Amino acid sequence: MDKRELISSSALFGGLPPEQQEAVAKIAVAKKFGKGEAVFFEGDPGSGFYMVAEGKVKIFKMSWAGKEQILHIFGPGEPFGEVPVFHGQPFPANAETLMKSVLIFFPREKFIALVHENPSLALNMLAVLSMRLRRFVDQIENLSLKEVPERLAGYLLYLMEEQGGKDSVELEISKGQLASLLGTIPETLSRIFAKMSEEKLIAVEGKKIRLLNLPALLDK
Repeated sequence: MDKRELISSSALFGGLPPEQQEAVAKIAVAKKFGKGEAVFFEGDPGSGFYMVAEGKVKIFKMSWAGKEQILHIFGPGEPFGEVPVFHGQPFPANAETLMKSVLIFFPREKFIALVHENPSLALNMLAVLSMRLRRFVDQIENLSLKEVPERLAGYLLYLMEEQGGKDSVELEISKGQLASLLGTIPETLSRIFAKMSEEKLIAVEGKKIRLLNLPALLDK
């Protein structure tokens, strides 16, 4: 997928007229990253934002004790690091690729100039940021109010919806990364997978997970 095609199919830019999409594509820079390569670190200057063209990127924070908490995992067509574009402050978290990836970089100064010329760009970005905020609220609720089995059930149902509503889902991240995303440790997550399998709620087949009892998962 080339830059123009990615931009036109993304939620952030998809509703713009073709000439505005073309203007965005002209300032975009494609960058290649290897697996496990840092895109930016917390505290780095917010010189622009990114969109995933190929691969996956995790956004995470590290505690003083070295514990990682994954905040988001983004795939093709999804932007990240966009908040510093408007307030001009450093990146508030770290970003790292989970696999070989191609990212599209939008330089801050050039993008702001486009926003001044095309205010509809800001409206699209506001809509995406609003959805991002809702996901943050859901994540905070999950981590603070729900037990780990409930968090896992919710994540599997989210994957089901994201992957087309089938009764099976494909884990696109390792179980260690999933544990970090759910705010637990791999050993605890493995025990919960085993318990849910015993209860015939799910069937684990490598990275594929069949959802055997949707009503019970919804009640989690």
